[in-house]
Amino acid sequence: MKRYRLLLFLFICDAILIPSGLVASSWLRSTLPYGVNGALPIASTQLPWFMYLLAILCWVASFSFTHVYSAQHALRWFNEIYNVFLGSILATIVFAGITYFTFREFSRLQFIYFWFVMFLLLVAYRMLLRFFYRIFKIHRPGMRSRVLIVGAGELGEKIGRVILNYSRWGFDLIGYLDDDPAKQDLRIHDVPVRGTIDQISEIVAKNNIGEVWVTLPMRAYARLDDVVKKLDTLAVKIYIVPDYATHALVRSRAEVFDGMPVIGLRECVISDGALIIKRIFDITITSLVMIPLLPILGLIALAIKLDSRGPVFFRQERAGENGTLFKMLKFRTMVVDAEARQEEVNEILPDGTIIHKHANDPRVTRVGRFLRRYSLDELPQFFNVLRGEMSLVGPRPEMPWLVDKYEHWQRRRFAVPQGLTGWWQINARSDKPMHLNTEDDLYYVYNYSLWLDIKILLRTPWAALRGRGAF
Repeated sequence: MKRYRLLLFLFICDAILIPSGLVASSWLRSTLPYGVNGALPIASTQLPWFMYLLAILCWVASFSFTHVYSAQHALRWFNEIYNVFLGSILATIVFAGITYFTFREFSRLQFIYFWFVMFLLLVAYRMLLRFFYRIFKIHRPGMRSRVLIVGAGELGEKIGRVILNYSRWGFDLIGYLDDDPAKQDLRIHDVPVRGTIDQISEIVAKNNIGEVWVTLPMRAYARLDDVVKKLDTLAVKIYIVPDYATHALVRSRAEVFDGMPVIGLRECVISDGALIIKRIFDITITSLVMIPLLPILGLIALAIKLDSRGPVFFRQERAGENGTLFKMLKFRTMVVDAEARQEEVNEILPDGTIIHKHANDPRVTRVGRFLRRYSLDELPQFFNVLRGEMSLVGPRPEMPWLVDKYEHWQRRRFAVPQGLTGWWQINARSDKPMHLNTEDDLYYVYNYSLWLDIKILLRTPWAALRGRGAF
């Protein structure tokens, strides 16, 4: 599929719809009986020509800034809607600021109508376009891009899986090439290994390949020059996927420094802007939730004091973002000497995995068992969220002694703020071993978005009420 033609098409459609949104906002302001003066005369809601041009410039510039026109950021529908939402907010702020100094007669209510209409129009036609491509045009050969992967190792297998997952966006994975004789008869994801790297020019020409993705391991990078030379006379795109993923904690980013490509291996997963939005979201939601929650917290505290000897709250050192240690707050659900008795309940599996939580833990009190079943013991962590030590959503903060036993790949979970709830909590809870919990956490790390946070938060109450795997 000609992805960049599609993005150009989106750009043109946006530029056409923006003036339409202004016209619609004028009509709504002159029709709907809202506002201080009710519906306004149509003449007073009409705008001069330069306002239409200004709106187009603000919107397309803001959309470019928020990656709306980036193919990599538009693969998933919820990511595209999220980017359109952020772009619309940014464009509205910029447009409002400029309008304040150029055309003060613009009705504020009409401005709200404009943003609302624009957001609905932009999202609606994008969703229709996705439907159109998935159901109709995506099956036309000319709309698809035939892909050949050079390297049938672990990295090639991962890239092949990604390409197959996004086949609806016009990718056809035709096959693999590899010099290893043992792989010549293999089928990876039901896609064949078609030959060796020396045969690449014939295979590309014979199968009408449009894109070649090179996923060679670092030890085989000497073959990269051969690949480029053999494809030099063919009209094919070449993409290189560096084999540095095993050295990167989560995401890596390529930059140009004085003309030289530089790859950062430990880049922040969440951009500064998204991190600010996440923090504002955490503070806002937590503040709203804490008001009705305070009486419930008081009743739980009273029940704990009446049930067993010891403090109401339990403070335990945990590893937060980037492994930073902090004191996590919980309602006490165990006897006061529970930590000293940890070795009594630890179970070591044959592969070395440690299971440190059990359904019939003898250290848990009567009230504590109820609190744990419905995750009510976690409620005091809202205070950790307000202090910035945790986020509402993210991988659960882990105990330092368990972190010390982590393998290298497991430490990637600390690349984002640790959370009160997360992807693991709504899907598996405590009935998964530690190493499988980490895989669920890494799904969140690699797929972070504000929409995913909202989705997890909405599913958390149901997961807590079911009480499955919580002990």
